[in-house]
Amino acid sequence: MTESTITAKGQTTVPADIRALVDAKPGTRLVWSVMPDGTIIVRAKSKSILDMAGMLKAQKGKSVSVEAMNPWR
Repeated sequence: MTESTITAKGQTTVPADIRALVDAKPGTRLVWSVMPDGTIIVRAKSKSILDMAGMLKAQKGKSVSVEAMNPWR
């Protein structure tokens, strides 16, 4: 298990082995989430939504109109 310490200013260093695992570079943003049981999840936000463009392929012959997607139809 890897540990780090929080300074008096509330700062900490992400250990080198963890940075390498998530390919974190200077400027990588971290997203912190506290779960109901007190567990803290830290996620490296290294990709933009634009990086996901083209990842999914549409099913052939199956399209849905914008009108059909509206919840108030």
